[in-house]
Amino acid sequence: MTIDSSGFPAPPALVEHARRFHAEGGTPAPPRVAATVLLLRPAGTDFEVYVIRRVAAMAFGGVYAFPGGGVDPSDSEAHLDWAGPDPAAWAGRLGVTPDAAQAVVCAAAREVFEEAGVLLAGPGGGTAGDAVGGTVVGDVSGDDWESARQDLEARRRGFAGLLAERQLTLRSDLLLPWSRWITPEFEPRRFDTYFFVALLPEGQRTRDVSGEADHTMWVRPVDALARARAGELTMLPPTLVTLAEVAAAGDLAGAGALAAVARASATRDAATPVTPRLHVPENGTPHFTLT
Repeated sequence: MTIDSSGFPAPPALVEHARRFHAEGGTPAPPRVAATVLLLRPAGTDFEVYVIRRVAAMAFGGVYAFPGGGVDPSDSEAHLDWAGPDPAAWAGRLGVTPDAAQAVVCAAAREVFEEAGVLLAGPGGGTAGDAVGGTVVGDVSGDDWESARQDLEARRRGFAGLLAERQLTLRSDLLLPWSRWITPEFEPRRFDTYFFVALLPEGQRTRDVSGEADHTMWVRPVDALARARAGELTMLPPTLVTLAEVAAAGDLAGAGALAAVARASATRDAATPVTPRLHVPENGTPHFTLT
């Protein structure tokens, strides 16, 4: 599909990557499947989104994005208690097989816990496809939870094992599919990323716990976009476009805005990927367009 866009400014480092790639006749790296989560919370008569800035030494370092990361082999192999839409239902929304859908959804829940300390799970056993109410685990910021999070991040334990030990069930219904983005061909590390939206569970709070971020913050989507336009925040097209889409969907006040975002998610195409294309004119500003 083609998305109308007047173009997005490109960070100098990406422009240099693109020039080198094309000059050397580079071969695109295969994209790794990944998942990222936009955490939202009410803020007065509006709502905020949680963003993190990747450390400079990482891929996309110095850039603000949402918590997320690559799918791990254990995400598709795990046998875990699961409540909400089952993998077959997710497969239809994401355009993949049920096994791949489980891996993506599991990765989204795992990564948001690893990087933000937020756990999308609830007490009690469950079966995929179960209808569930509003029961979600409460505060998970204590020392014992932090120790468990560190073990998960270091791959000393799996996500399914963590939930089983705590007698918790993955709440897939807390994740709303939003979009899918593939990294441009010139990038040395590429991702095929599924974007989800989730509301911050009541009683939980985000924590700056990931060693992959050097700054985190809650910010209104419209303010983040304004600061990006002013050059205060560096963001790539997937983040900029998603912030604009979420801001447009939430045109009501407070919790009503969050409900509007949830309704918008149900009508979105989360299976068709969008790929930013970098244009580097001889006389002009390098910019992205989207296809």
